[in-house]
Amino acid sequence: RGEGGCGRHTLWAYLVPALDEEVLMSSDLTTAPAQLSTEEARVVGAVPKQLFIAGRWVDSSSGETLEVLDPATGAVICSVADATPEDGMAALDAAVAAQAGFAAMSPRSRSDILMTAFRLMHERIDDLALLMTLEMGKPVAEAKGEITYAAEFFRHFAEEATRIDGGYLTAPAGNARLLVTKQPVGPTLLITPWNFPMAMGTRKLGPAIAAGCTSVIKPAHQTPLSMLALVEILREAGLPEGVVNVITCMHSNAVMEPLVRSGKARKLSFTGSTRVGKILLEQCADQVLRTSMELGGNAPFIVFEDANLDEAVNGAMLAKMRNMGEACTAANRIYVHESIIGEFGERLSAAMAALPVGRGTVEGVRVGPLIDQAALDKVSELVADAVGKGATVLVGGQAPGGAGYFYPPTVITGVPASAAMAREEIFGPVAPLTPFSTEEEVIAAANDSEFGLVSYVFTNDLRRALRVGEALESGMVGINQGIVSNPAAPFGGMKQSGLGREGGAVGIDEFLETKYIGISM
Repeated sequence: RGEGGCGRHTLWAYLVPALDEEVLMSSDLTTAPAQLSTEEARVVGAVPKQLFIAGRWVDSSSGETLEVLDPATGAVICSVADATPEDGMAALDAAVAAQAGFAAMSPRSRSDILMTAFRLMHERIDDLALLMTLEMGKPVAEAKGEITYAAEFFRHFAEEATRIDGGYLTAPAGNARLLVTKQPVGPTLLITPWNFPMAMGTRKLGPAIAAGCTSVIKPAHQTPLSMLALVEILREAGLPEGVVNVITCMHSNAVMEPLVRSGKARKLSFTGSTRVGKILLEQCADQVLRTSMELGGNAPFIVFEDANLDEAVNGAMLAKMRNMGEACTAANRIYVHESIIGEFGERLSAAMAALPVGRGTVEGVRVGPLIDQAALDKVSELVADAVGKGATVLVGGQAPGGAGYFYPPTVITGVPASAAMAREEIFGPVAPLTPFSTEEEVIAAANDSEFGLVSYVFTNDLRRALRVGEALESGMVGINQGIVSNPAAPFGGMKQSGLGREGGAVGIDEFLETKYIGISM
């Protein structure tokens, strides 16, 4: 139940307080200041705002910049360089030029760089967390949890760097020896999302560096500051010039598509929506790039009649409210046995209503804003659609208005299969409840989706847990736990939730080519 070497409670206690904890206040919106405080301005000012190419901080060739907004206020935090396609190609050329030298670096040297970066992240956790909160919105306490989690990917892959293995065997006929070795894939293109701006960076950069691959990484335009701070840490940790290059830009496709189609890169790793993932897969086909795709989710959360209700409610709070529900692993369809759905709904509603909403820098706040106006509009529309089709709001259900992109923790019951939120990712703090009567019925409902990233099952019947866990069509299953993410475990999905795995012992294989060498005897 640990998270990458850190105890579950030390890492995730930031996310949701115990239901009877005194810190839980009303869900009234906590007012945000109109401008950055002195401390906030210091943290933002310390981060480079340029592109990082060939080991140097450089301006965009166009001189253009893009604005970074505070989602709690809608105000501009700062501006960063807006890369052009030419800048992107310069970054890829730098990665190509550095590839041979970096591949020749010893595994121990690459491991040491990652371990140094791991330590620097912990030394700067307060500044990194505040920076993330300002550009993304999540509460500072939760941001600290993400920094801890993100750093674990560097430590995990620092250890995996020295464990890259192969094989040696005798040919069946006895006349040859078969040598199997693994080598770096080559220059990689990495694209990360806005919802976990630090952890999604280390989850890709960790194995790439450990394997000996150079890279060009592009963070989401909403949250570039965390990535810029991270690459500065890697530079200080001794990463050679050109090994990691960062380009920030507003128009991702215009900058990244030429790189994908150039023939210079050998792999693309993307985390984001299934819609964009499909576009990238089509582009990758032209050069037959290796791909890793961590795409959308529509996670079912199943509570059987024999479940411990306290555990189930706490698990639902974790699975739903981590990151304000803006996670591909968020519980999206909560199925509760008909004999307990009433009590479960009451307990979950009380817990949700008690969560204080506000700017993430305010002490005690547990729910920050959504990332932007488009996200707020989508959540509002999904709730209105469900209510219009017969669902009942138990708590929340109405955006407060005013500055920032806030939506209150919401519980809805009686959500019909025809509602849009039964099929689409909500990506917000909305928990829809649906009753079920039989195991077979709920398995069929849970699998009735083109997505298959993660599922959650709460039951005290061991045989049922294993039976249902094996029947669910998802790459990950949490049994009596609301968090599955762990750097030591393979993260990834089935169906349209993606390709490949990140993390675990297999995570580094995504950045390695297997080569067979035959030796005649």
